[in-house]
Amino acid sequence: MKRRTLALPIAALGALALLISGCSGGSGSGSESGDPNAEFEFWSFTGIGQKDSVDRYLEKNPDAKVKLSEVGSTTETATALTAALAGGRVPDLVMIQNDDLPKFVENPGNFVDLRTLGGDDIGDGYLDWAIDGATAEDGSLIGIPTDVGGLAFAYRADLFEKAGLPTDPAEVAQMWSTWDDFIAMGQQYTEATGEPFIDNVETSVFFSTVNQVSQKYYTPEGELIYDTNPEVEEAFDVAVRAYEAGISADIPAWSSGWAPGKANGAFAVTTAPSWILSGLKNDAPDTEGKWRIASIPGVGGNWGGSVIAIPARAENKEAAWQYIETMLSPEGQTEHFATTGTFPAAEDALESDEVKSYTDPFYGDSPIGQIMSDSVLNFQSFYNGPDTSAIGAALLNALVDMQAGNIAPEDAWQQGLDSAKAAIGG
Repeated sequence: MKRRTLALPIAALGALALLISGCSGGSGSGSESGDPNAEFEFWSFTGIGQKDSVDRYLEKNPDAKVKLSEVGSTTETATALTAALAGGRVPDLVMIQNDDLPKFVENPGNFVDLRTLGGDDIGDGYLDWAIDGATAEDGSLIGIPTDVGGLAFAYRADLFEKAGLPTDPAEVAQMWSTWDDFIAMGQQYTEATGEPFIDNVETSVFFSTVNQVSQKYYTPEGELIYDTNPEVEEAFDVAVRAYEAGISADIPAWSSGWAPGKANGAFAVTTAPSWILSGLKNDAPDTEGKWRIASIPGVGGNWGGSVIAIPARAENKEAAWQYIETMLSPEGQTEHFATTGTFPAAEDALESDEVKSYTDPFYGDSPIGQIMSDSVLNFQSFYNGPDTSAIGAALLNALVDMQAGNIAPEDAWQQGLDSAKAAIGG
């Protein structure tokens, strides 16, 4: 049976080159230490609060020693790991975003099969689709999920009120329960205020719709179908229709205008996977209490998530495994969520009162924990192949070009397909 993995969109619009010398100090081949308190090197992404997790780990295990290297973006970290696995110095523990996971899972011999450290039932406590994403064809498990990215929308309740729209999260979710309803609600807002409804259509619409399909860019057997799958074309078309409805501010995520737009009301709605909530607070601190969180239209969704893996040539496997056992338990993931907003992949954590009852004054009385839990529990998994990220980037960039006025809406889908074909060389 083919493994099924979560297909997740890229968090940035391009890949940056990384000098491997910037990651020096990782482990290499040589004698392995079985000491669980030996110093181990941990490669992580930047901006996800991993230092907080390491600090809490050291509080729990005062004799432990961790050398945390925040390599860079998710793409930069994957680039560094690829080079290290090809013969460079590997870390003892490394974080891999789910976007980049398929290509590493294709070569499971580069990693420790974590079943050899934790037993055949090691993955039973996590969301099936999250653990499947780290499972190779031969059954080996190369990583343990650190988190998932429960998907929701953040909206400005004060701006909704001025437009005569409901402000309660449950009422808002009901009003935009389908994507057609969402577009119609956006038109109502724009007509009432003269302002855009959403920040952009590529991340706030396409990334959501394309991850609500039963099959995405591949069949469950691994056959490429991105160019013939009507579900993908329909997801793309929803984004095009949102653009043609005139409800988008055409401000790309992570562009120079995105953070100011959150603060100055340039748009009223933006995508809000769980990991982005803290960033919104940092970008627009003076809007505290004005934002709310509501479910997205459709059947829930997910954007984000990663695993932690131990390279096969790591010197301090036992120390790295002790960290995984301690911090990726349901209790550890619940603690990390409360501190950083990274959403648990452990099912017991998702069902816990601590997660389900979670709220944040910045987002009013929004039931954030419940909304995010429902989102990932209702999420449909599908096969994610090695070129999923490249295909998704090509389709996304076609929508960016459309919003920039470089291509006509009716030509955007074909340009996306042509770009995807060129990107994957087929």
